[in-house]
Amino acid sequence: MLAGFAALPAGALAKRRPAPPVRPQRQAITRIQPFQSAPFPYRGPGDDGRTPFFNVVDGANKRRGRAIASGEVLWEDVGYADAGVFMHVPAAFDPRRPARMVVFFHGHGSSIDRVASDMELTRQLAQADINAVLVAPQFAREAPDSSPGKFWRPGAFARFLEEAALRLTDAASVTRAERPVIAAALRRAPVILIAFSGGYKPAAFVLDRGGAAARIAGVILLDALYDEEERYARWFAATRARSFLISLYTESTATRQAILMDRLRQRRIAIGTTLPAAIRPGTAAFVDCGSIRRHGRFVLEGPPQDPVRVLLAATRPPPPAPRAPAAKPPAIAGKARAGGKPPAASAPGTNRAR
Repeated sequence: MLAGFAALPAGALAKRRPAPPVRPQRQAITRIQPFQSAPFPYRGPGDDGRTPFFNVVDGANKRRGRAIASGEVLWEDVGYADAGVFMHVPAAFDPRRPARMVVFFHGHGSSIDRVASDMELTRQLAQADINAVLVAPQFAREAPDSSPGKFWRPGAFARFLEEAALRLTDAASVTRAERPVIAAALRRAPVILIAFSGGYKPAAFVLDRGGAAARIAGVILLDALYDEEERYARWFAATRARSFLISLYTESTATRQAILMDRLRQRRIAIGTTLPAAIRPGTAAFVDCGSIRRHGRFVLEGPPQDPVRVLLAATRPPPPAPRAPAAKPPAIAGKARAGGKPPAASAPGTNRAR
């Protein structure tokens, strides 16, 4: 009977170790979904906290609108009814590794689906290789307005991030076992906030009262500062030990950038004026990128080309330092015998086992 086992390879009867779990195959996911916590629709006061946001009513059908400084009326059902949020999970996203959540705020006269497509946000995110997901809410749709909507309210951004984590988990989970892993990763993921043009205003209120200051690892302004310098300065002065502030700008926002830089210097914060190769907590850099003619395509063409990719890639942590080889204990010539005498040397050819 035992002879039959002779043909088996050595160790075949040993207990086999279970195979490591196979990571589910993920495909890139891109979708737009309505959020309860999205900036719009919004019912509440405007910028001053007292006057109703919608200050015009069409008496015939009670249609509500908002008169802006130019005298134009922006109607609620046209520009402020879209609760859509653009979400993207790259195919390479791994919730078991340190993850980030990138939140993008668009500018005037935009729809988030068109901005994401025209500015190639998903490609830039994937090529940055920072193991991040992308979330981009719709603000006023195709309208000349930077209003934050619900993001004026204290704690609103924290509620938005929580809903984003839930909806991204639904979208990205390949297996049931993966759901809690993804949910936990996204709930604790540091947030990098990117604002373009008119997106500066909701970003300022998010930093000031959004309820998620501990999550925000940094802010990137892409030609995005027309007011609210004090909110940015106050936020960075309070959080720079764990966050960064990068602003690339053209002539369009140069005057306001100078105001913000001055307020940071008053707080004794050092500021760089060139693009940093590595972005770390405490980094503050303001980079003049020239003509206002660049503004419309700034998110894609910068300079630098692909600024979202370049800046996000610069936030990657440095590789771990190589470990020094373990020190060897010093060689011992010989151990002393009892009484302190060294062992006697053996004559040639007389080494014997004892």
